[in-house]
Amino acid sequence: MFLSHLYVASALSMNHYDLTCPNVESIVAKVVRDATSRDKTVPATLLRMHFHDCFLRGCDGSVLLESRGGNKAERDAAPNKSLHAFYVIEDAKRAVEAVCPAIVSCADILAFAARDAVVLSGGPTWDVPKGRKDGRTSKASETTVLPSPAFNISQLQKAFSLRGLSLQDLVALTGAHTLGFAHCSTFENRIHNFNSTHDVDPNLRPSFAATLKSICPLKNKAPNAGIAMDPSSKTFDTTHYKLIIQHKTLFASDQALLTTPQTKYLVYKFATSKKAFHSAFAKSMIKMSSLNGGQEIRKDCRVVN
Repeated sequence: MFLSHLYVASALSMNHYDLTCPNVESIVAKVVRDATSRDKTVPATLLRMHFHDCFLRGCDGSVLLESRGGNKAERDAAPNKSLHAFYVIEDAKRAVEAVCPAIVSCADILAFAARDAVVLSGGPTWDVPKGRKDGRTSKASETTVLPSPAFNISQLQKAFSLRGLSLQDLVALTGAHTLGFAHCSTFENRIHNFNSTHDVDPNLRPSFAATLKSICPLKNKAPNAGIAMDPSSKTFDTTHYKLIIQHKTLFASDQALLTTPQTKYLVYKFATSKKAFHSAFAKSMIKMSSLNGGQEIRKDCRVVN
């Protein structure tokens, strides 16, 4: 299985670019900030892109590679179809290359950009470990291992533990859903023909389910129909955990966090303490983003050297 090589200790360090490209993080931060000023959906997209990159072959920039020849790459797979901000990483790479050619990996740039996206949204900051290499393989077929919005708690636990991540990491990282937008296709199974006895998932608050049905009718024809993951807030706060407690979350996988004592405890803890959530999220992001399985420093994030 392609995941097996991810967890060899990576030679990442906090000072990897101190001598070779000391301004890299400020260069990337400016590109992300400028892009966000033009499009407020950029932060959520960059954060999701980083998750999807790390969960396959480690954080190796494979999600950035374009489909070539007969190979359909990760970025063209269904889970990544809504990731529209690849241009931000490509712009950042060009800006970095102009100052420090062939030094900084695309994987590191994506890791910096994800952190910057959180900070711009009012979330915590953290020191990003550096020194990732870029991968040379990207296959759309491998995206089937990404955690699904329909996963139950045991499926979630297995998906995260395969990547060396704990239940606390699972609950903390789920807080990223405080940003972003979900298309009807990701949750319509919960509001139409749920099972043989219920049309609607009984874990959904009825009034909220009615709202979702009005946005996503049974024969929905609007390809971009959907709703914000956290409609009441545009910042990186604890509201998403409160929505889980209120049974007003879109994904069954998020609601599943109430089904074990440990994860339920953490949901309530993070719902009531932004400090606890932000601290745990930063630690889990460092842990997740330290997975790396790459081989080269790509000159262009879209193609291998």
